[in-house]
Amino acid sequence: MMLFSYINTKLRDNYPSLDSLCDDLGIDRDWLVSQLAQGGFEYNTELNKFW
Repeated sequence: MMLFSYINTKLRDNYPSLDSLCDDLGIDRDWLVSQLAQGGFEYNTELNKFW
């Protein structure tokens, strides 16, 4: 839940897309999506957040 909250806050406040967040922070996008999927979350491109 901490990762979910942190990433969504960053997306809301600082980044127009998941790709830009991952590029800026040096995070592998597939790894991040996989980690959050394990918690039952998926990324919504239109809303720019995990839900």
